[in-house]
Amino acid sequence: MPSANIALAVQGLSKAYRIAHNRETHLTLVSALAHKLRHFNRSTETFWALKDVNLEIQQGEVVGIIGKNGAGKSTLLKVLSRITTPTRGRVDLYGRVGSLLEVGTGFHGELTGRENIYLNGAILGMSRSEIRRQFDAIVEFAGVEKFLDTPVKRYSSGMYVRLAFAVAAHLRTEIMIVDEVLAVGDAEFQQKCLGKMKDVASGGRTVLFVSHNMQAVSRLCTRGVCLRSGEVVYDGDVEGAIERYLAEYSEVSREESEPERRPGSGEYRFVWVKPVKEVFAPEEEKVILFRIERRKERPIYGALCAQVFNELGASVCLLDDMWVKHRFPEGDAIEGSLRIRSPWFKPGTYRIDIQIHPPGGHEVIDYFADACSFVVSPQLPYSGAAPEEALKYGTVLADFDWNTRVVTLEEERLSV
Repeated sequence: MPSANIALAVQGLSKAYRIAHNRETHLTLVSALAHKLRHFNRSTETFWALKDVNLEIQQGEVVGIIGKNGAGKSTLLKVLSRITTPTRGRVDLYGRVGSLLEVGTGFHGELTGRENIYLNGAILGMSRSEIRRQFDAIVEFAGVEKFLDTPVKRYSSGMYVRLAFAVAAHLRTEIMIVDEVLAVGDAEFQQKCLGKMKDVASGGRTVLFVSHNMQAVSRLCTRGVCLRSGEVVYDGDVEGAIERYLAEYSEVSREESEPERRPGSGEYRFVWVKPVKEVFAPEEEKVILFRIERRKERPIYGALCAQVFNELGASVCLLDDMWVKHRFPEGDAIEGSLRIRSPWFKPGTYRIDIQIHPPGGHEVIDYFADACSFVVSPQLPYSGAAPEEALKYGTVLADFDWNTRVVTLEEERLSV
């Protein structure tokens, strides 16, 4: 008999997909027809997207489901949303489920925004009067008043996801499932989404949230589940889950990380690259340590270059020591550090590509993609204020402080 406080229970959940491999090329109609008769001989592969997943989530918990691409996050949410069936195991849901998965699911493209709101409510078992009570709040939150009677197939992806999120958040469900809602929409709407999900959770509803945005996961979630290759590798406090995710994210496949397989002429190769710690405060110096080894006898002077990327893959900065006239010393092994001093890093996860190149040249000696990653924390340690709040009110995030002191009455009299 399940506990009265359980929102959902997952036992031995596995999901397999069959992948067909067919490399035969049909040059004639006869060969194509013959292939149809031999289709049972084609090779297939079984891919396990989920492997023996066990979870028990309590009512009112806000759980972040994190992991690298292909870890099984979206598949898990689709099974929990009853969009796809499990191959093995069982899922018990204690309450109605409202899901916002990838853009393009959940709405009927030929129906208007208004019609889709009522359709989704009806699917959830809500009466028309219940939907009507939430209707104005949904429309106001989504900001689609002018397009309410337009078929949603004509909506932009931003409009679509705003309405889909508003429906999932406002229609009364006990469990809310959200997959990468912050990947679409502007910064203001993303903040509205986070605020609304906090409201949903504070009202006692259960939230499952998938995102690559560790800042959002840290701010919103009270528990973290980290997946790798379809298996749960961590289930506990959200800080521990983020640390595990970053460790997984930093791992590069053996083939990619093997120095001799990386691009470059190979006189020198990076052996390892790592931050001094996983999480930095925004204003803190970011320190990256590395080791380089000589692989060839031909003497050559090398310059170092690093490029930092944010979670969306956009370049944040390029740090080339040609600009500061630095050359690393010759030797069989060199260890060093890259120190990045800037308060302008917004909270989030960053990755670094790092390379060695000849001074003044365009050749590459070693290029190490995805060499390491680090996180900038969402809060300043002295105030608890998130820097993105400041960005709502201007285009520059300034480093500043306030200084105050008490002025005595005697000083007041002397200044007159």
